[in-house]
Amino acid sequence: MSVVIQIGELEINDEDLFPLLAQYRILPQLAKEVIIERAIANIECTNEEEKIARQRFYQQFQITTEAQIKLWLKHHGMTPEQLDRLVLREIKLEKYKQETWGNQVESQFLQSKRQLDRVVYSLIRSKDAGIAQELFFRIQEGETSFTELARKYSEGTEAETGGLIGPVELNVPHPKIAQMLSATRPGQLIPPTRVGDWWIVLRLEKYLSAQLDDQMRQRILNELFQAWLNAEYQQKVSYKSILY
Repeated sequence: MSVVIQIGELEINDEDLFPLLAQYRILPQLAKEVIIERAIANIECTNEEEKIARQRFYQQFQITTEAQIKLWLKHHGMTPEQLDRLVLREIKLEKYKQETWGNQVESQFLQSKRQLDRVVYSLIRSKDAGIAQELFFRIQEGETSFTELARKYSEGTEAETGGLIGPVELNVPHPKIAQMLSATRPGQLIPPTRVGDWWIVLRLEKYLSAQLDDQMRQRILNELFQAWLNAEYQQKVSYKSILY
C-alpha cells in the first residue's frame, strides 16, 4: 500500500481511496467524467481553438507565469499532460455536443416550446371559496386593484409581491394553472377555480413566446447531452463488491 493523499496527519492509502470515494458519493461523478473523456477522445481541435482554450483557462484561474502553472499543478496533484487535456476538455466537449445533437436542437425546441414559453401572471389564493369569489368581483368591477387585494388577502407567498409572479416558464406553475394561462389572453381575469386545496383568482399579465436564440440553443444542447450522459451512466456503470 502507498499513501496517495495526506491531509494534516491523516494519510490515505490507495486501498482506502475507493471506499472513501464511494462514501462521499464521488464515484458517480467520476464515472460520468470518464464516460465524457472517452466520448471526446477523438475530437480534434485547431491550433487557433487550442490557443483560445488556453487563454480562457489561464485567465479564469489568473495564471500568468510558469511559476504559477507549477504551483497550480502541485495544488491539484496533476501532471502537465493532464493539464493540457483539461485545458482542451471544454472546447472538445462543446464540439462533441454540436456534432452529436446539433441537428436535433430545432425539432426538440418545437416539441417542447409550449413548456418553454414564459408567463407573467397575478395570483390570489384562499382556502375560502366565498372570499375568492368576492375578491374576483371586486377586481372585475374595478373597485380595488388586484395588487392591493393580493397583498391583503392572498394566503401564499405571492402576497409579498402583490400577487405578481414571473416571468416563469409554463412548466413551473401547477399544471392546471399552466393550462388556464395558456388558454387565455393578457389582461383577462379568470374566475375563482379550485386547484388542490386552494381557490385561486388568476390574471395573465404577459405571454412571452420562447425564441430559438443562441442561449436557448445552448440550453437544449446541454439538456440533450445530460440525458445521454445519464443514460450511459445507468447502462454501463456498475460498482464491484470489493469496494464495500
